[in-house]
Amino acid sequence: MTGAIDAVEADRALKSKHRAMWALGDYTVVAAELIPELGRRLVAACSVRAGQRVLDVAAGSGNAAIPAALVGADVVASDLTPELLEVGRQSADRKGAVLEWREADAESLPFGDADFDTVMSCVGVMFAPHHAATAAELLRVCRPGGTIGLINWTPEGFIGQMFATLKPYAPPPPPGAQPPPLWGQEEHVRELFGDDVTDLGMRRETVTVDRFASPEAFRDFFTTFYGPTIAVYRNIADDRERTAALDRELADLARRHAGPSGAMEWEYLLVTARRRA
Repeated sequence: MTGAIDAVEADRALKSKHRAMWALGDYTVVAAELIPELGRRLVAACSVRAGQRVLDVAAGSGNAAIPAALVGADVVASDLTPELLEVGRQSADRKGAVLEWREADAESLPFGDADFDTVMSCVGVMFAPHHAATAAELLRVCRPGGTIGLINWTPEGFIGQMFATLKPYAPPPPPGAQPPPLWGQEEHVRELFGDDVTDLGMRRETVTVDRFASPEAFRDFFTTFYGPTIAVYRNIADDRERTAALDRELADLARRHAGPSGAMEWEYLLVTARRRA
């Protein structure tokens, strides 16, 4: 019994840490200035239409949820971090989108079985630490024959490589936690969903990011606005040499990926599937 209690407490502490991490900086700036079209791409790939009941899991400030609501779907946007949901509410009001916002853990969703026609996530659920539990929840709340749609950064793409760069400077992950970019590997997704889905489609695409005037501008943007990057820098804040080394590595990463104009192509995996009836 003690072991079970300890596991629950450890999971609660981990989720609290994740919630605080995503509240650092301002992820809504990242979503709005760098990848605003990804949410619309996911909504189109899922063929979301008016009258459908849609759940956006790990929705952040609504990058996909708001476009889904604007086509007339009945949308619930859920996320672990209430600060992001509040910004999403304000954004939805400005755009005239009507939807519900719910604080929720992707690994334990507060919704009934088969509640939704479409369950989707745009670079969101990939950051939940326990992938099998997350996949099981996506399947559970989707109705038989309904659509599951995801956009996940790939390990080989720019954001996946950024996480690889950050890893040596970050605290060790807790036991059982899996790297987010695994969700961008086709075989990993197949294993997670198994025989519970049909019509599993996966294709790699890129989004063009031309926001940064220099590699250093990219680094400074992410150390200002992106929670995971800010958390890693806080972990090494007392070590000037390691901080300087990470500064160089992040700028070098952007330099390697930038084209002649300075624009970068960030790769992601677009996943669509049907919940088996």
